Amino acid sequence: MARAWELVRRPLGMVKAGDIALITRESPSLGAGEIHVRNLWLSVDPAMRALMTKVEGYMEPYALNSPMPGRAVGEVVESRVPEFKRGDKVFHTMGWRDEASGPASTFTKLPTEPGIADELWLGLMGMAGATAYFGLIEVGRPKSGETMFVSAAAGSVGSTVVQIGKILGLKIIGSAGGTAKCAFIRTLGADAAIDYKTPGSLIDKLKRAAPEGVDIYFDNVGGDHLDAALANARVGARFVECGMIQTYNFEDARQPVGLGYLMRIVAARITLTGFSIFDFEHRIAESRREMARWLRAGQIRSCTTVSEGLESAGEAFLGLFSGRNTGKTLIKL
Repeated sequence: MARAWELVRRPLGMVKAGDIALITRESPSLGAGEIHVRNLWLSVDPAMRALMTKVEGYMEPYALNSPMPGRAVGEVVESRVPEFKRGDKVFHTMGWRDEASGPASTFTKLPTEPGIADELWLGLMGMAGATAYFGLIEVGRPKSGETMFVSAAAGSVGSTVVQIGKILGLKIIGSAGGTAKCAFIRTLGADAAIDYKTPGSLIDKLKRAAPEGVDIYFDNVGGDHLDAALANARVGARFVECGMIQTYNFEDARQPVGLGYLMRIVAARITLTGFSIFDFEHRIAESRREMARWLRAGQIRSCTTVSEGLESAGEAFLGLFSGRNTGKTLIKL
């Protein structure tokens, strides 16, 4: 028997008890050309919320009453192909389950990188690290000495962007919720930290932190953070529109968001670029090479919030939207 989290109804607003459920089903028998994997680590990502409902122009939403896809690292326990042997560590996207079986082509053997822990392939060495790397390098086009504002700077992607920006010689201003998270992003190299939960205008807080304006905005939040960045953008600023977690739990995807400084796009000749890591998947070896180099040099570090056991996945997921996580959120099985 195997357990998996399944989407049993499409949520309206915040995910609620009963929208997802941990289901036990009989494990399928292994066929020719297939392998059976025991999962070790599961990735918990904000984008999974968007996949629970249909978002026009985004990826295909999760099917109801079947295991939710997602990134995972596991160990081969049985193989019907010579390319995979018992004990091999693999990456796959079959998601929130304690074990996975399927065609060998749906699994990727973890690259050999001495000193790189298994879970890093779901963080710095995986899609989260690649998102931060290509979003900043390719879309942000940073130049040493420029000022960058990062929203959700204590999150998985944001905390990595802060560290890469520091390596590249940027002045970093990060936004996070609460005193502890603001202190955390300063340890990563942020020159200033804005606590968005304290009273006062976010626009004014950013103005004080960046009196000469912002050259790059790495957006993981949208909404009021995007408006604050628009209000404080310098001429020629580049906005990396990576995520908008503030809107993920709207009951209506078309719900309007108030932005008071849209005209700044024209006045300051701002470039806003929607960014998806899937545009750069074919180059992920490049980001992995740089991450491994920075890790070994001590220039970057992995930041994680780890929950134990498959049962904890639901609460860990909800924690993404209430600010309980710092860095990459993972489930250890």
